[in-house]
Amino acid sequence: MILRRIARPMLASIFIAGGVDALRSPSGKADAAQPGLEQALAMLPNSVTERIPDNPEVLVRVNGAVQVGAGALLAVGKAPRIASLVLAGTLVPTTVAGHDFWNVEDPAKRAMQRTQFIKNVSLLGGLLIAAADTEGKPSLGRRAARHAQEKVVAVLPSHHAENK
Repeated sequence: MILRRIARPMLASIFIAGGVDALRSPSGKADAAQPGLEQALAMLPNSVTERIPDNPEVLVRVNGAVQVGAGALLAVGKAPRIASLVLAGTLVPTTVAGHDFWNVEDPAKRAMQRTQFIKNVSLLGGLLIAAADTEGKPSLGRRAARHAQEKVVAVLPSHHAENK
């Protein structure tokens, strides 16, 4: 459908641009991510935290690279459902760390951060719709259920009687 060919690159564009920006200039985003990273690392078990870099610039760059890669896949329509889920996964920490309007005291800055937060929630909704889009084909779950149903019907006695 032509709509998908237009909408997917439009949705992906903000992630590609933001990812490139994070790769080129991670320091501003890293400063915003630092408090959230410290909180997350404090809550997670050591077996998990030893595998996560504690340098926020590294995490911002990794997140940026993932956004560029998944955004490019979504834009060209390759594995769009998986790409959308990956982008949704990157959007949540980005939104919480970068647009924590509840911690901003200045009314004008608070309003701006709230707008950005709501925009990201809207993007998350679009990504979830894209992740659920099967392009008119049955989903993997539906195909598996149908296959299982066919197998069950094939072994039923009434099925064998009809085929004789």
